[in-house]
Amino acid sequence: MLVTAGIFLLALRFIFGPTASDRVVAVDGMTTVTTALLVILALFFRRVIYIDVALVYAVLAFIAVLAIARYLEGGL
Repeated sequence: MLVTAGIFLLALRFIFGPTASDRVVAVDGMTTVTTALLVILALFFRRVIYIDVALVYAVLAFIAVLAIARYLEGGL
């Protein structure tokens, strides 16, 4: 329930964010919540592969946020 509320609030921030930076922060928050959800699912289903997927997803999301931030700054 709380995860759904968090993603909903971040989605609202993404849609109605006044600047591009606000939208990037909202997407970063959604990826963090999604990663946490994948870890919780891994614990619930006792599947190690979900942890691996969560790690890869987190690393790719981090790299994407860095690239977008650099683009918005004008350095890319």
